[in-house]
Amino acid sequence: MYTESGILTTAADLLFSGGREGHFFALDARTGELLWKTNLGGTVASGPMTYAAAGHQYVAVSADNALYVFGLPD
Repeated sequence: MYTESGILTTAADLLFSGGREGHFFALDARTGELLWKTNLGGTVASGPMTYAAAGHQYVAVSADNALYVFGLPD
């Protein structure tokens, strides 16, 4: 797996990144195991960011002029 966007790691050892083929994915930062992957339909060139709201953590990333937000499990 390769990446062309920035890389984000969380305190829970999750690693998020993406690439020009539109894939956005999460890996276990310790083992490299692929945990989750989706195709956003456009180039993921920006680095993902994380934020907390109402006690929940989210990861946001832009791809092809759209912003995608994913909730992380509690």
